[in-house]
Amino acid sequence: MKRFFEDGMTMLFQGDSVTDTDRNRDISEGPESLGEGYPKVFQQMYDTLFPGNKVKFVNRGISGNRTNHLLERYDEDFLAVKPDVISIMIGINNTWRNFDGGDDFCSAERFEEEYEELLAKIKADMPDTKIMIIEQFALTAHPDRNTWQEDLDAKRDATRKLAFKYADWFVPMYDIITEASENDFGLYELSADGVHPAPYGHSLIATEMLKAFEII
Repeated sequence: MKRFFEDGMTMLFQGDSVTDTDRNRDISEGPESLGEGYPKVFQQMYDTLFPGNKVKFVNRGISGNRTNHLLERYDEDFLAVKPDVISIMIGINNTWRNFDGGDDFCSAERFEEEYEELLAKIKADMPDTKIMIIEQFALTAHPDRNTWQEDLDAKRDATRKLAFKYADWFVPMYDIITEASENDFGLYELSADGVHPAPYGHSLIATEMLKAFEII
């Protein structure tokens, strides 16, 4: 176990509903501002390991977001926060919207272009900021998600390629949560709908982040 953050540092969680988890958007700090998912669990775990630390954890995930939305709110929700570390988990809605009757189809090529534009902006504007990319996932064994595999795999390939180019840490969450569903937990214990994590799923994400940072 080692302390990763120095007092006064800021960590920003970014993404879609998996990150948002009903956070209170009227406040910028405190447990309610982090929602009920893995950002809150991560803070709780870190605070338990290092009580009295003065690290600021900020959640700016927004339900329904795709890569283009992160670009649209870059100035307000990335640059203005001035994070020392950013974790990003985005992309499942870039797949989901292709299957729910939406008219804004997102190809793997478009997904990669938008994601790379975002990461390049972070590197240019905040060169000292460290980036963690958490791979988007869906439990495709779930009956409502088993048609997604080809589309999801193409976008996962793009995510991994961009992580190799831009990220300081990469969490291969698709493989991790799929293996957990096959060996350690029931499918519905991890996610009722195959996308949004149940409490076990959020705990798994937070734990894997701590491992990636070599905190545990």
